[in-house]
Amino acid sequence: MAAINSGDQAAFAVLYHRHKDWVHSLAFRFTGNHDDALDVMQETFSYLVRKFPGFELTARMTTFLYPAVKNLSIAARKKRQRSTGGGENLDLFCADEDDQTHSEREDFAALLSGLSDSHREILLMRFVDDLTQPEIAQALKLPLGTVKSRLHHAVNAVRNSPALAAFLNGGH
Repeated sequence: MAAINSGDQAAFAVLYHRHKDWVHSLAFRFTGNHDDALDVMQETFSYLVRKFPGFELTARMTTFLYPAVKNLSIAARKKRQRSTGGGENLDLFCADEDDQTHSEREDFAALLSGLSDSHREILLMRFVDDLTQPEIAQALKLPLGTVKSRLHHAVNAVRNSPALAAFLNGGH
């Protein structure tokens, strides 16, 4: 951060390359569209560059960037929906087709779609984005107890879901 604050463009390039895939994956999860995710990634790093000089990071970079990516993604998704006249089927997580078949992705998305938006978001932040509970609380501007409660309820809902049993037993 000190190097970037002093104008070192190479240091910003390192920061960009370190976080660009994470930002794109998160943006894609929110938008469901690769082009929109790329636009959000560009806007996110433009937002970050405007913070310099004088930026002081008080949390992990992903914790700092999460709200920006989320808000920019929601705006991009709404813009696309207005221009296309309706909602699109949004992916709930980002995975390569090589890693999972299309059917498995749909089954997993259906499983997660049974959760409320707030429970699904916290579950994905914890287990996909690998954020800690305090980082989630900070990123979402929620009390830690609320994050713990939502995560607990989300995990229990998934654990007790008949759809999960079918998914894990290959019944997709």
